[in-house]
Amino acid sequence: MKYVNFFGHEVSKLIVGDNPFNGHSYITAFISREEMLDYNTEDKILDAIHKMEELGVNTMLPLADPYIIRILQRYRRNGGKMNFIFQTYAPFMINPDIANFSIGQMLSVDPLGIYISGTFTDVRFETGRSDEITDMIQLFRNHEQFQEKCPKLGLGTHHPELIAHCEKEKWDIDFYMACMYDLRRGREGEESGFITGKNKSSVHPIIPSDRDIMLRTLKNVEKPIIAFKIFAGGQMLVEKEEAERRALIKDAYNTIFHALKPDDFAVMGIFQKYHDQLTENVDVFNEWCQEQK
Repeated sequence: MKYVNFFGHEVSKLIVGDNPFNGHSYITAFISREEMLDYNTEDKILDAIHKMEELGVNTMLPLADPYIIRILQRYRRNGGKMNFIFQTYAPFMINPDIANFSIGQMLSVDPLGIYISGTFTDVRFETGRSDEITDMIQLFRNHEQFQEKCPKLGLGTHHPELIAHCEKEKWDIDFYMACMYDLRRGREGEESGFITGKNKSSVHPIIPSDRDIMLRTLKNVEKPIIAFKIFAGGQMLVEKEEAERRALIKDAYNTIFHALKPDDFAVMGIFQKYHDQLTENVDVFNEWCQEQK
């Protein structure tokens, strides 16, 4: 595993995301929300974390869902050393009082960073309410525990235009979570499924040019970038045979990591029920790293 520098911390260049653990499926015709939730019990999530550690993945991007936080608090009490970079939990970001409570919960497991979720920021950007994003940034900056523990604050988005706007306006954030595909297309102005309760029953096909546009936007961004949806929420890999799947995974690494800065890194979503996606993704990444020498 290759490691990079994230504000003085050594993190694996591949980290693990949270969507499958929380039933957030982008391939609902093949794997439903209910199947993901049924499979990902507390024991299964902890098994996945221990597998990450075995493979050299030392950083995870969990959702600040109360259930997940309780699991991670228990993991910490048992001596767990995994780094965490939290995604905010959409239902808790609507009310400032609840948001302040949620920030404290995230800080209880000593994360390296917290980022404001892409759907929260995108909905407000899409509907002309960018002031609500800057208000949320300020809420974090003013939080007493946040000031004491000093994790880094990030902004997530599916829209390259929002990153360009944030850079132009010099918003007070430390890093970006940048989606490689615009899976907001057709859902402009719609809140997170964690709020609406909607499944992504009809997923729009991925558009390859989305990734190119995002990567061009990121070219001159000096702040650290964490790329997510690098496999388009699993859409590009579903129903592929192993050889083709591995080739597509390697091509994604090659395209994304050559376009980003050396210390930027990426998130992979994993669903372990049918095959060991975690080991496959890491093995292909290690092969790719060897080929770059």
